[in-house]
Amino acid sequence: MNFRIKKLDIFITRQFGLLFLGTFFICQFVLMMQFLWRFVDDLIGKGLSMEILAQFFWYMALMLVPQAFPLAILLSSLITFGNLGESSELTAIKAAGISLMQSFRSLILITMIICLGSFYFQNNIGPMANMKLAQLLFSMKQKSPELEIPEGVFYDGIPNTNLYVQKKDVKTGKLYGIMIYRMTQSYEDAAIILADSGMLQSTADKKHLLLSLWSGEWFENMQNQQLAGSAAVPYRRETFVSKQIVIDFDGDFNMTDAAALSNNARGKSLAQIRNDIDSLNHTYDSIGRSFYDDVRQIYYATPKLSKRDSIAAVKKGMAQAFDLDKQFDKKKTDKKRQIITDALGRVQGEVSDLEFKSLITRDNERVIRQHEIEAINKFTLALQCLIFFFIGAPLGAIIRKGGLGVPVIVSVLVFIVYYILDNSGYRMARLGVWAVWFGRGLAPALLTPVAAFVTYKAYNDSVVFNADVWRNAIMRLLGLRTKRHVNWKEVIINEPDYAADNAMLLSINDAVTTYAHDHSLVSPPNIIRVFFKYQPDHEIERINGELERVIDDLSNTRDKQVMHLINQYPILSVKAHTRPFERKWLNILSALIVPLGLFFYLRMWRYRLRLLRDLRTIKTTSTSLVSYIEKHILAEQHTLKK
Repeated sequence: MNFRIKKLDIFITRQFGLLFLGTFFICQFVLMMQFLWRFVDDLIGKGLSMEILAQFFWYMALMLVPQAFPLAILLSSLITFGNLGESSELTAIKAAGISLMQSFRSLILITMIICLGSFYFQNNIGPMANMKLAQLLFSMKQKSPELEIPEGVFYDGIPNTNLYVQKKDVKTGKLYGIMIYRMTQSYEDAAIILADSGMLQSTADKKHLLLSLWSGEWFENMQNQQLAGSAAVPYRRETFVSKQIVIDFDGDFNMTDAAALSNNARGKSLAQIRNDIDSLNHTYDSIGRSFYDDVRQIYYATPKLSKRDSIAAVKKGMAQAFDLDKQFDKKKTDKKRQIITDALGRVQGEVSDLEFKSLITRDNERVIRQHEIEAINKFTLALQCLIFFFIGAPLGAIIRKGGLGVPVIVSVLVFIVYYILDNSGYRMARLGVWAVWFGRGLAPALLTPVAAFVTYKAYNDSVVFNADVWRNAIMRLLGLRTKRHVNWKEVIINEPDYAADNAMLLSINDAVTTYAHDHSLVSPPNIIRVFFKYQPDHEIERINGELERVIDDLSNTRDKQVMHLINQYPILSVKAHTRPFERKWLNILSALIVPLGLFFYLRMWRYRLRLLRDLRTIKTTSTSLVSYIEKHILAEQHTLKK
């Protein structure tokens, strides 16, 4: 095989390269805006410097580069071969004896290089960018805690303070249903503050938080003021209408330590993920073994019996069956209550202990699954570039529409399908519903056959997107049909043989009458003949063939009335009233599936009734046509001969 670089390869590569650069920056911009929209609340109103914002946008752009590669390849390959097809350059290439795959070869090489670059980016640059971005986001959230207070849970982001807010107004920043626990020296000196509403704001110097409260109470223990020898603890209780509290808080931007993000799998390379999975499995296995040892010590640490005692206990049990209910009934009421209480308390304690242990194990499994997902992501995102190329380039060759119109629509549809599959698989894998390999491999596994099918169709010049083909298939499926439309001929070589056509139409009328009498089309069809013993209807095929020959001969007429009448003939379906499918095994299968078989049986009956109406239309139209030809055309020809 000749691998020399040809002018055609250079031409296609230049076309693709310019479009790839443009579409890459467009896709990158769109992905960055989508990502920015998710974290816009963390950026606005926090007084971040331009340096911090520049770092945020830089690391965000680096992190999204691998995701922009497949989209850019899909769109640029679609536009490239759409332009070639629209300008008939692709037709000229094929006419020169160059196949479609040969015109793909330079772009296949470029796409594979992009795949390798994407994998390198994800394995080396992407993790660093993701870790830096996670540090920035976490630090931004800690910079102004008044924007991060959640509803319905205690917030401990403020030093020595736990804050509970029942409801929060995002627009005004006002808090409702406030409960505050403030620890000064110890838990014994905690102050409890309740307020109907309030507002938390940073001071101008970003060194303190100003908490404004309205309509509340303040309760505080005074443990440090307790008198010696006195058991009573003094306290202070205050009811207020409005109150302001100043809390020490450093609001300046401080970068969070990366050690706090050690479980962030997206910030690790493939080697780090592999090592961390081994470490996590080793650690979590040791936790599981400790749980197992605890259970063994509790339930299996029973005193050992001697062999004689064991034999005696077995003989005693065989001689007298042990009935637990009878033994329980012998106990006194107080003893029964105590036994039930002890048993219930033990069960509840075991349930609580198991729930606590399950929380630990579930969290461990979640962390390991996240690492496995990110390890597979590095391969699937790189493979996505190749899949999207073999979808985009053949589609462009089939559609043959360039520009940013149809290619953008097709690209968006393909990406939406991929995104739904990929996101569904990711969520199922993250939750542990599906295996990680299955969830992350779902989208590539389903779109790879699609890419192969589209490439095969483009290579063989199949009309995949021919509207007429799809419309006819849908009409056949729904039982619809078009009306006959015989066009007027500008040039007529042979005039119709009206006498022979009249005789043929009369014969067709007799055959139609006989057929309708012999075949009771109104009655429901025979189930056995429809699904199991198919017999072809040769008679209706013969009638239809003769009718079409007459119509073809009469289409050479110059008479407008004849042309009008032959367009009144229906287009017969000569097989649809006999069986659902051509293949016998499909008919048997459809009969065995009851709802499907019932649908096809009723559809068959409908075709029989439609055939009956068509035969009546044929007879009526033929009678009118024969009468018209005899009275006007044949009579006129006879007069001219005289």
